[in-house]
Amino acid sequence: MRHDRFHGRREAQGRHCGWPGCAEPGEFRAPGGRSPGFDGPGDYRWFCLDHVRAFNAGYDYFAGMSSEEILRAQSPLHGWERETRAFSPTAGIDDTPRWADFADPLEAISARARSRMGAQGLRKDGRVVTPDERRALDALGLPLDADRRMLRTRYSELVRRYHPDRNGGDRSFEARLQGVVEAYQLLRKAAAFG
Repeated sequence: MRHDRFHGRREAQGRHCGWPGCAEPGEFRAPGGRSPGFDGPGDYRWFCLDHVRAFNAGYDYFAGMSSEEILRAQSPLHGWERETRAFSPTAGIDDTPRWADFADPLEAISARARSRMGAQGLRKDGRVVTPDERRALDALGLPLDADRRMLRTRYSELVRRYHPDRNGGDRSFEARLQGVVEAYQLLRKAAAFG
């Protein structure tokens, strides 16, 4: 990308200004309808120089906030009132191991990991489900104790729902279909489903 004397200008490669009735190239981006978050940077609107100035003049980050919310958002400590795992006294871990019960410190650590895994990733049949497998199960909408038959049935159902050849040509679900296929490929090879 080539920048010039106007900070933020991007060459408009076929983009037109998003201002109604303007035919100028859209070289400056402004916040769009979807704000940044977990799914990515959000959407942008593209305007010409005059219209991005008009947009910025009328843009209010604090629109809809109460005076208390504005004061809190402007505070230099904003966000620090939440205790993050790294800075919590227990670092997100329940209790320290009883080191005297183990000959090797690594045994103590692995015993604690196994006990935590029991709450999160142990199936009724005793097989351990890894965090990646857990995310794949969530992507398919399956419970932790799903069997191979449930996995195959759910995969077939989701492929029929999301594949453009099966849903009337709707290509808006391609990313979701890709996630379903990747989750299925991971789970069909997993030891928990063997």
